[in-house]
Amino acid sequence: MTDADTEIDTDTDTDTEIEITPDLVRALLQEQHPDLAGLAIHEVPGGWGNQMWRLGDELAVRMQRMDPTPELQLKERRWLPVLAPRLPLPVPTPVRHGEPSERFPKHWTVMTWVPGEPLDQGSISHGGHAADTLADFLRALHVEAPAEAPVSSDFGAHPKQCVGGFEHFFQAVAPDDIAAATRAVWNEAVAAPEWAGPPVWVHGDLHPANVVVADGTLSGVVDFGALVAGDPAWDIAAAWLLLPAGLASRFFDRYARADEATVRRARGLAAMRSLFLMLMGQNGDRGLPGGKPNWGPIGRAALDRVLKGV
Repeated sequence: MTDADTEIDTDTDTDTEIEITPDLVRALLQEQHPDLAGLAIHEVPGGWGNQMWRLGDELAVRMQRMDPTPELQLKERRWLPVLAPRLPLPVPTPVRHGEPSERFPKHWTVMTWVPGEPLDQGSISHGGHAADTLADFLRALHVEAPAEAPVSSDFGAHPKQCVGGFEHFFQAVAPDDIAAATRAVWNEAVAAPEWAGPPVWVHGDLHPANVVVADGTLSGVVDFGALVAGDPAWDIAAAWLLLPAGLASRFFDRYARADEATVRRARGLAAMRSLFLMLMGQNGDRGLPGGKPNWGPIGRAALDRVLKGV
């Protein structure tokens, strides 16, 4: 399992970071959940807003680190137990709550561990199976959300609400040879009609570090910090962000709920998210905090798929 915890806004206040060590994790468990304190603890590489620690074979501890508020963790605590039973892939489910204390003044959560390898560290070799699996997962997730479901002004919103984010990424990393084509896809998304249905549950942040793979196909979905009620186009953008080339049509046939306007919005959002991955890769190459050097090629490959429409 991984915990990328990357948001559209990549600015981060590093002054708020608290060093999290195995000793600290064990001490917190001894204080609040002593029956778990004897399990083995291993750091999970990656993570920024939150840091993950493997706890034994079946659990993980999610520690609030750079996130300025506990909102994302509290949202997962509230809604993942509701959603998990009806989803066809494993997702991390909270089993214990860790509250702020003098030792660690932030929230932390013990969650189920989702086995597999993050897609940004692995690959999909059974593309058809992965396309069907992704479509089935999103069909199960994309049901009408209750009135009290969380909402956001960016994740889950129409692309026209994200013009500033797109421009930031575009100016930073858009390659000259495909800049015009990238902007054209984005402009089509901004001009597309809004989602006409009721707000549905949306993961909101389906990129290669937030899904896991095993045996060459998708095996789990993680990091629901961006979970909102909104436009499903945010998630079906994953047809280009996650799947190998040539499988978007198979995904859409199986998903069977995306009209032409939704596909246009999804394609533009996929272009924006591809640029975001490329920027995170560039930040990694420069040694900037939170950067992911391997994300650059992943983002460029996804953008190529978006522009080819495959």
